[in-house]
Amino acid sequence: MELRADAHIPFPRELVFTVYRDELSAILKFLPNVRGIENKSRKEEGSRIDLVNIWHGGGEIPAAARAVLSDSMLSWTDYATWHLDAFACDWRIETHAFTEAVSCSGRNVFLEDGPGKTLLQIRGTLTIDAKKIKGVPGFVAGRVGKTIEDFLGNKIQPNLVETIKGLEKYLESKQA
Repeated sequence: MELRADAHIPFPRELVFTVYRDELSAILKFLPNVRGIENKSRKEEGSRIDLVNIWHGGGEIPAAARAVLSDSMLSWTDYATWHLDAFACDWRIETHAFTEAVSCSGRNVFLEDGPGKTLLQIRGTLTIDAKKIKGVPGFVAGRVGKTIEDFLGNKIQPNLVETIKGLEKYLESKQA
């Protein structure tokens, strides 16, 4: 499944790029579906920065539902390589549940969109191999995988947009 989100952000490209990369935890208060973001590592080498962040979702999930869903089902590790020279970020998400069955990766590109403005393009793919999920019979794995892909894609896509909106709200709050 293809993942896509585009956003026109009324702030300079370098600022948007740097804030998204370096101030993600400050954006958290603008992300209703995320309970926390932990930075696990940061490695800088020239114009490249490698980050590993663990995201904890489920912010707007009722407490009763959260009691049934394990933290691993609502968490993921984000491996991101930021390229300052290209104003781009290559990313890969590793889910904490069904890790071997889920593949999700992509690229964010930050483009100039006129003076002092940014066009952020997020492109990615999500693939579920249900044959790798214990208990799913092989003869229905394709259909099950597609159903899970559609379900997760319909959750991930709005979250990409919400993260961009959160970034924009955070930048606006810094101006005030």
